[in-house]
Amino acid sequence: MGLPVPLAGERRAVTEGAMTETAVIGAGPAGCAAAITLARAGRQVTLIDRCASAPESVCGEFLSEDAVSLLRGLGLTPLSLGAVRLHGLRVAAGARVAAASLPFAAYGLPRQRLDAALRDLAISCGVKLIAGVTVQGADPAPEGWSLRGTPVRARHAVLATGKHAFRGQPRASRSRAVGLKLHLEELHLAPEIALLRFQGGYAGLQPGPDGRANLCLALTGPVPSGTEGLLERVRGGSALAGRLLAEARPAWTRPLAVAGLPFGFVHCGTGDLYRVGDQLSVIPSLAGDGIAMALASGIAAAESIVLGRNAAEFHRAWGRRIAPQMQLAMAGAWLFRSMPAVFMAALGSAAFRGLMRATRLSGQSAARADAVSLSRAGLSGALGASGFYGPIRGTAPDPPRPPGRARP
Repeated sequence: MGLPVPLAGERRAVTEGAMTETAVIGAGPAGCAAAITLARAGRQVTLIDRCASAPESVCGEFLSEDAVSLLRGLGLTPLSLGAVRLHGLRVAAGARVAAASLPFAAYGLPRQRLDAALRDLAISCGVKLIAGVTVQGADPAPEGWSLRGTPVRARHAVLATGKHAFRGQPRASRSRAVGLKLHLEELHLAPEIALLRFQGGYAGLQPGPDGRANLCLALTGPVPSGTEGLLERVRGGSALAGRLLAEARPAWTRPLAVAGLPFGFVHCGTGDLYRVGDQLSVIPSLAGDGIAMALASGIAAAESIVLGRNAAEFHRAWGRRIAPQMQLAMAGAWLFRSMPAVFMAALGSAAFRGLMRATRLSGQSAARADAVSLSRAGLSGALGASGFYGPIRGTAPDPPRPPGRARP
């Protein structure tokens, strides 16, 4: 038992001080998707990440149908990475339990495994990866950008640092929401997601590869101390959680944590950096489309760069694109927190299934990409397959702060 360790075989490429066409700062799903798409369009790309190898991160690890489609467009198949197919959803609060089948194909896959595969794919596409180096800031330069703490200069810069703030850039308003994540060993679950309400928040529990499970919490108020405190908090919220987690064995010595989660945030500030992933928008975790939005925003930013659209145009278009989805997701999260009985009563209805689809990227028809313009731009694979990208504008999330002793 211990903290998560990087997967073996992570490759590291180092570049010398030189001009590159595009620098992507952050090698998570959004940053890698942008880098891969640009490289496949014939662009020169340098990808920089502060972690020497793909790390674990606070994430529900849920791959919706949108995420699966986008990954396939990039060249990755979730099942080939060991993903677990998920078929159903159970929701619990107190003694109540409601169940429904998922109206789309979904999978569970550890983020560390996904991020490592995306890094490797980026390298295979010709992206230069500088790993284990922190970009301390981006300064405007005559030719574009000079990245502090690195020898890299770039014509375009893509900011994909997740919820970590970037020095010198505006921030979103502080949120009280905290995210916690803990992998559990030898917890053999049904192929479904359990959405478990408890005092102050909710948790998602789902199976993963190799007999492990992922427990991810979003909460406000006091943060539980250590792994046992976390498990007790969730167990106390419902009879179902008590049963599912009765024999839970933590795989790590302490949970991963991130604070100040700005759910509902959409970047609306100024600036010439192309923001993607959580630097661009943060959907409530209950919606289950966070990874899909990260991938989609990275691909959309790459499209904008290739088509010659500036960052402000991209940000505005993205804001229009996801506004309906974000509003529905925020409403759903509020309903589950505030009136769980109403949320659960609607679970199996046609209206609820429609809501689940409407909170997917593929459930929104606005701002679909013009296939002709994409073809002319030379974009292939991910953009053509996913077929919706029209680039959006915005403020960056606050930096995560350690929530007490739960700090990873």
